[in-house]
Amino acid sequence: MKNYKYILGLSFIAFSLFSCGNGNGKADGYGNFEATEITISAESNGKLIQFNLNEGDVLKKNQFIGYIDTIPLALKREQLVVSKAVISSKSKGVLSQIAVLNSRLKTANTNKIRVENLIKDNAGTQKQLDDVTGEIDVIRNQIRSVEIQNAPVVNELKSIDVQLKQIDDQIQKSKIINPEYGTVLTKYTEPNEITAFGKPLYKIADLNTMQLRVYISETQLANIKIGQKVTVKIDDVDAMKSYKGTISWIASEAEFTPKIIQTKEERVALVYAVKVDVKNDGSLKIGMPAEMWINDSENNNK
Repeated sequence: MKNYKYILGLSFIAFSLFSCGNGNGKADGYGNFEATEITISAESNGKLIQFNLNEGDVLKKNQFIGYIDTIPLALKREQLVVSKAVISSKSKGVLSQIAVLNSRLKTANTNKIRVENLIKDNAGTQKQLDDVTGEIDVIRNQIRSVEIQNAPVVNELKSIDVQLKQIDDQIQKSKIINPEYGTVLTKYTEPNEITAFGKPLYKIADLNTMQLRVYISETQLANIKIGQKVTVKIDDVDAMKSYKGTISWIASEAEFTPKIIQTKEERVALVYAVKVDVKNDGSLKIGMPAEMWINDSENNNK
């Protein structure tokens, strides 16, 4: 980063410090190309079994790259499945008890209705009704007691289900899926190496559209706006090569540049950072120097 700012500072001193436009044959801004770089990291721990990519490869979005060893996770999942089956068998025994008690409760409620009807016809006694009502209360208390006993089993089953979901999520994250379209800039690891959560695997960037970061003076700020078309030029064999560019971002705050200069006059120079999107034909590289022309005749004719 320091070397980048140093080079950028020298470019600004040499070409832009005393220039306010291209009326004197000088560009309106000087800078270097950059791209949005994304570092893809591991989301699981273990040995990297498969890792199919090389620097310079162009990767598609959601492309399968490889996977991290999932055998320990698979064994843990199998153990949880067995534990769930054992606990479920216990729960089934408890549920069968509840089913029997519910059947008895249904019969008792039916008997209560019969006794109530007999009392209405003066063919039954209050004692018969009290006996049936007492039996119903006993059965209900037995059901509640069994349900209380079964509650820990149910909670344990729910806990295992949550653990199984976590294992499935970890197994899914053991697959290395490329998240965005881009070109592989750097490869940090190789197959059969041990990786860990958060460890960088590779870095990619979309190089189809590059961003030229330039710095302009406060007097030039009024002449540009987001979405404005400009001309970007790079050094070629015999002459400058031109590209169409679009201003995509303008800094909201000024900054001092270059920071490496210590004289008072140069330290007070305020500039604004600007980003220009440029379609890449394959010639533009990260870090390549370039010029921005706001009112270039070539740009106006296009």
